[in-house]
Amino acid sequence: MTGLKFHWFLPTNGGDSRNVVGTGHGVTGGNATRPASVEYLGQIARSAEQLGFEAALTPTGALCNDAWVTTAMISSLSQRLDFLVAFRPGAVAPYLAAQMAGSFQNLSGGRLLLNVVTGGEEHEQQMFGDYLDKDERYARTDEFLEIVRLLWTGETVNFTGRHLSVTDSTLYQIPDPLPKIYFGGSSPAAIDVAAKRADVYLTWGEPPAAVAEKLDRVRKAAADVGRELRYGMRLHTIARETSEEAWTEARRLVAHISDDDIARAQSKLRQSASEGQRRMLELHKGSKDNLEIYPNLWAGTGLVRGGAGTSMVGSYREIADLIEAYRAVGIEEFVLSGYPHLEEAYWFGEGVLPELARRGLWQHPASAVRTLDTSGTVDTPGAGVRTAAS
Repeated sequence: MTGLKFHWFLPTNGGDSRNVVGTGHGVTGGNATRPASVEYLGQIARSAEQLGFEAALTPTGALCNDAWVTTAMISSLSQRLDFLVAFRPGAVAPYLAAQMAGSFQNLSGGRLLLNVVTGGEEHEQQMFGDYLDKDERYARTDEFLEIVRLLWTGETVNFTGRHLSVTDSTLYQIPDPLPKIYFGGSSPAAIDVAAKRADVYLTWGEPPAAVAEKLDRVRKAAADVGRELRYGMRLHTIARETSEEAWTEARRLVAHISDDDIARAQSKLRQSASEGQRRMLELHKGSKDNLEIYPNLWAGTGLVRGGAGTSMVGSYREIADLIEAYRAVGIEEFVLSGYPHLEEAYWFGEGVLPELARRGLWQHPASAVRTLDTSGTVDTPGAGVRTAAS
C-alpha cells in the first residue's frame, strides 16, 4: 500500500461557519456566516495546498455553487492543488463532460479529478429535470462513464444504450493525464458501477468493521470484472492538541442545535433514496445521546447535515490512530472537512499530518516532486514545482 493521501473541501453548499452548516442531501437552510466567495474559497484552497492536502473537493447539488464554474475561477489562485470536481451525469451530456474535463485538465496543468455523483434525492433530481428512478440512474451513469472513457481514447465513438447514445463522436481536447474517477454509493447498483468504472471508491465514515465489510463487497465486484480500485473515505475532523479540547469543541458544535432542528433535518433526510444516507442515520438515530459510535468517531455532524455525517474527534495522536485503523482495512485516501474549513484545515494539517509523517505514513506532496539531473531522477525536498510525477 502506498502512502496516504489527504484532500480538503470547499464549502460552496451554503458557505462556512463556526457551527455546522445544515445543507445538502435534502436539508435546506443553514447558519453560514462566511459566504462562499472567490476570495474565501481561494483562501481555503491556498491554505490546503500549503498544508499538504493534495486536492479539494467541490460539491454538487441545487444548494451549491456550480462546481465547474467555481473551480475554474479559483484554480489559478493555487499552483499544485488538484480539484476534485463533483458533477451529476444526469445533468450534462457525456460528450460535453468529456470536453469540459479535457479543457480543465489541459488548461490547469493536469489538476483535475472527477467525483461522479449519481444522486439519491428524488426531488432534487427532478429539479434538474431527471425523472429516472435510482436503479435507472445508476444504469445511465454506467453508460455515461463508458462513453466518456471511450472518448478519452481519441477514437471515433458510436454507442447506443438504453439511456444514452452518441454517433460519430470524436473528442479533440483529450485530457492529459486522464482524470481519475472517484465514485461512491452503498447500494448493489452503485457497487456494480464502481467496480466497472471507478478508479477510487469513496465511502462515508463508519466504524472500521463496517467499512471493511463494504470494501470487501466492492473488491469482490471489481475482481469479478478483472479490476483493482483504490479506496477513500469522506468525513469531517475535529483535531486538537488534547483529547479534552477536541471533545469540548464537538460538544459546542451541537450545543446550540435544538431538538426541533434535529427533527426537521432528520425528517427530510429520511426521505432520501440513498443507502449511504440511511447508514449515516442509523449511526445516531436522530439523538444527541451516545454520539461517539467508535473510539474517536463522532456522529454529531450528521444530526443536521446530509451526506457525510461523521467526524474524527480527538488529539493528533488519537486521530492518527483512527486513520491507521482505516488504513488497515484498505482506505488510502481521505476527503476531509471541518467547521470552519479554514481553521480546521490548519488544526489537521499542522497537527495530524506531521504525526502521520513521523509514523512514515505520509509525506508532504511538495517534498515528493522529482526533477532530472545528469545522473537520473533525484528527490528535491521542499520543491514547489509540479511535474507529472507529482
